Amino acid sequence: MDEERSEDEFTVIELTDVLDLHSVPPRDVKGVVEAYLEEAHLRGWIALRIIHGRGIGVQRDLVRGVVAKADFVLSFGDAPAEAGGWGATVVTLKPPSSS
Repeated sequence: MDEERSEDEFTVIELTDVLDLHSVPPRDVKGVVEAYLEEAHLRGWIALRIIHGRGIGVQRDLVRGVVAKADFVLSFGDAPAEAGGWGATVVTLKPPSSS
């Protein structure tokens, strides 16, 4: 029996230096990535990987649009082939004290 999730339910995502968006509903991706970047920066993390999948690039473009707007991001781009290639984005953050 399939149960539908209510609008008020949420998914808890363990916070690590890798964020896999496969379990995140498309309508929530922008907010999840924004919150993830902010929290990662507050924790002093420097290197992150956001897995968005390959597809046709819509989610990759959304993720990179959010990343590009964060003033504490030094750089971002495709992950190395062994870490997802163009199905993931690696992000380098500034240390918290230099924002």
